[in-house]
Amino acid sequence: MPVRLAGAVAALLTVVTACSTAARTNPPVPAPGVEARELSVPFDRYNFSTADIMILEAAEDLLVRDCMRKRGMVWEVVPPGAADDLEPPNRRRYGVVEPEIARLYGYHVAPDRPSVARRAEARERRTKGLSAAERQAVYGETDGCLQQARSHIEQGAPPVDMALFNKLITQTFEESQRDPKVLQVFRSWSGCMRAEELRYADPLAAITDQRWLSGGPPTQEEIRTAQADVRCKVKTGLVSVWSGVEKRIQDNVVRAYPAEFRALGAAKDQQLAAARRVLAEQG
Repeated sequence: MPVRLAGAVAALLTVVTACSTAARTNPPVPAPGVEARELSVPFDRYNFSTADIMILEAAEDLLVRDCMRKRGMVWEVVPPGAADDLEPPNRRRYGVVEPEIARLYGYHVAPDRPSVARRAEARERRTKGLSAAERQAVYGETDGCLQQARSHIEQGAPPVDMALFNKLITQTFEESQRDPKVLQVFRSWSGCMRAEELRYADPLAAITDQRWLSGGPPTQEEIRTAQADVRCKVKTGLVSVWSGVEKRIQDNVVRAYPAEFRALGAAKDQQLAAARRVLAEQG
């Protein structure tokens, strides 16, 4: 199975997901900003991005379609999302960093872009429309078409220590927050926020403020706070300092576990290559 983002960073990503549906009435949905697209950390090399997962799922779809045909059943292949619409992997790693997202949604998760939303809706319709026999044919644990598709894509990929990788994702993110440089920039950011009459120790405290988690659309106070948060990140250089520290920490960890990270990189590369072969042959 694809390596998924885990640990502390995943918790941050989902912290206000429950409120995201309320923002769906706020068109238009802007494309992810350059501030989010340019964020990267060394572990990205070993993790599957949203774009990578889209490739894997598109290949799986074609393999499941062929498997279902052999069983006399139909499987609808859903369209992929447009590349420019996909969520950047580190979009909310340091909280909200895009001025336009802060202006429109505050700390709420921005709704999906149109092509991604259409894909999600098509997948949901397909799942709901399956008969009991079709569901068993697709999702059966021993001979299901989806399991066969994934086995095909994963064939030959080396085993990886997912538990270790998830643990290291969490540990390195937490360690970065204790680094003296990051603590100093947190203090500078907090001082900037106080100048706007907002009191938070760090950006994670701002994005997890319970006032934003009560449901419903973002309030004007939430939007004002998120906009100040983004301005203070820019003013203090918080994102560049924090990401620089994380890069150093993660680079050290990769060097400390050379065999494990070689396996992760090889498994990712082999699965993506297998998926691309399926798309080239059958797409």
